[in-house]
Amino acid sequence: MMAKLSGKTAVVTGASSGIGAEIATHLAAEGANVVLAARRKNMLNELVQSINENESGDAIAVETDVTNKDEVDLLAEKAVNTFGKVDIYVNNAGLMLLSKVQKGHVDEWDQMIDVNIKGVLYGINSVLPKMLERKNGHLVNVSSVAGHEVSKVNSVYSATKFAVRALSMGLEKELARTGVRVTNISPGAVDTDLASRGTDEEIISKIKESNRKLKSDDIARSVVYAVTQPDYVNVNEITVRPV
Repeated sequence: MMAKLSGKTAVVTGASSGIGAEIATHLAAEGANVVLAARRKNMLNELVQSINENESGDAIAVETDVTNKDEVDLLAEKAVNTFGKVDIYVNNAGLMLLSKVQKGHVDEWDQMIDVNIKGVLYGINSVLPKMLERKNGHLVNVSSVAGHEVSKVNSVYSATKFAVRALSMGLEKELARTGVRVTNISPGAVDTDLASRGTDEEIISKIKESNRKLKSDDIARSVVYAVTQPDYVNVNEITVRPV
């Protein structure tokens, strides 16, 4: 039986660990060639080796800072030069630095806006023109349940993830009947190192103590579900929460 994504190429940002690494592995298991992007090149190289040894698709690593437009453009260019085209682009890179607005951690706000919003826009911009030319492609944006609900400790993070959802919702309408599909994935709490960053130790420790967490694999399977549907099916929104 032929793998569902054989002959396809996927770019996955934030692919060095956690959700991104699992998404890349699952896509490669379905036959996709995967281009892994992140800043931690050594971790990317380890994943490339694992995928090339164990999965159906091939993998390459491209060290990329998604807040740098030129690097994101170069990522897409290397993907096309290596595999011919980009069929799937997964905007997974994200930063969650939790604190109350009154703490005034402006530098953390800037980092989240740059990664979570501008990084997504740069990624879309790098591949969308050629997708439109081919009348085929799939943009997958990883938002968050925090893009649906806001707590007292994640206002700025939620604002960036609401922005990702808004971009996804607008693109669904803008790209209707162009052949380019858009999926927004909103994970709940996932057992990764994403929430271990930031300066508010009290908030971070509470998150680490929570037992109600998903696995990265759960999110990866939702991405595979969305991108393996028939061409006439567009799965616009998937929300994945722990029970």
